Amino acid sequence: MMLSVLSALAEPTRLQAVCLLADGSEHCVCELMQKLGATQSRMSRHMQVLRGAGLVLDRRDAQWVRYRLNPEMAREVRAVLDAVICAERASAPARRGGREVA
Repeated sequence: MMLSVLSALAEPTRLQAVCLLADGSEHCVCELMQKLGATQSRMSRHMQVLRGAGLVLDRRDAQWVRYRLNPEMAREVRAVLDAVICAERASAPARRGGREVA
């Protein structure tokens, strides 16, 4: 199980999607696509991998699919996820040349 979690988080677009979902709210695929610069098919595939790893849940809302972090993930998985999100947020300004980007 942990291997699938780490593999899912190793891909930059999936990691960024998880960071966006870490705000605790649901996000539709179209919003994730816009913020991450991904096509619909690519974003859906990434979310399928995250769902398969047990990191996210999806909910259909008419023609939209909305995603959120899985509130029932194992404690040890959540601890790893929190550490990865924290590390990603800390390193993001350095990758952008020390500038915060909105």
